[in-house]
Amino acid sequence: MVIDIIFGERVTAGVEADAKADQLWLSGDDLRRVSGWEFKPQGFCKGDVCMPVPDAGKSEFFASGQFNLAALANLLGQPVLSDEQYHAWCFGEAASERKRVLTSLDAPDFSLPDLDGKMHSLSQYRGNKVLLVSWASW
Repeated sequence: MVIDIIFGERVTAGVEADAKADQLWLSGDDLRRVSGWEFKPQGFCKGDVCMPVPDAGKSEFFASGQFNLAALANLLGQPVLSDEQYHAWCFGEAASERKRVLTSLDAPDFSLPDLDGKMHSLSQYRGNKVLLVSWASW
């Protein structure tokens, strides 16, 4: 079945997957493409971070060369929402990550054009004091 998946800020349309109740089974390549996570001997890894798979429930995470993205999200503490009618799944940020971002006092990066149309990103000014003025014409 072809599914659209939103994983954090990644949006991937047309993923060949097998959705069964609250499970979403993907190939290893699609798991990496959709989420950035891949399965290695030490568990699911993304960069230098690895999450070991509990021995008792390995069949919940992988079987027949496929990986259950919903089980991985549950292990990571990410909320999951699916819509059968529209063949769409959404994986939110883990509560621990949201808490870290909110308590860091770092503003999220964004880009806006100036009056001449030149784009400016907040990250360009990191470490400097910035006054952002906005207005609405209405």
